[in-house]
Amino acid sequence: MFHIRSLEENDFEFLLDMMYESIYIPHNKPPKEELLNSPHIKKYHEGWGRKGDRAFIALNKDNQPVGAAWYRLFKGSQKGYGYVDDHTPELGIAVIDAERGKGIGTLLMKKLFEQALKDGYTSISLSVDPNNIKAVQLYKKLGFKRCGSSGASWTMVYNISSNSFSTDVIGKQGHPR
Repeated sequence: MFHIRSLEENDFEFLLDMMYESIYIPHNKPPKEELLNSPHIKKYHEGWGRKGDRAFIALNKDNQPVGAAWYRLFKGSQKGYGYVDDHTPELGIAVIDAERGKGIGTLLMKKLFEQALKDGYTSISLSVDPNNIKAVQLYKKLGFKRCGSSGASWTMVYNISSNSFSTDVIGKQGHPR
């Protein structure tokens, strides 16, 4: 059994671990510190906690973190890879290898979408490498639509206000179908 809670201050290092894991580089991936501190990636975590930042942590039955989902609102002057506009936050998500395929990502996304609606957002975006087939399949299943490209990655967007994520993907007990 897993449960989801908001990011706490002592979770930040785990969030950085998950940010690193979320970056799809199939071969010769640079070390964590090097990659996360590169200028094009650093903007995803630098100064975390500002307006427009949200994160959730998935915990296993032993209260150990096993995954995270987050979003950050970017402005056109400092676009992220999944930038759509100044009113659409960009999300990231990762689950540790040993816990993948158990519905944790879906539960994290549900929580993130619920929070985004509460925060007044109507859509949420992401960037995904089209070669990351499992991720692309998950995002399409959840209702994300491709809306552009940035380098070798696709930009996908999910319209929170018009999709019925909670009824289509999540059953009445809060478990993935």
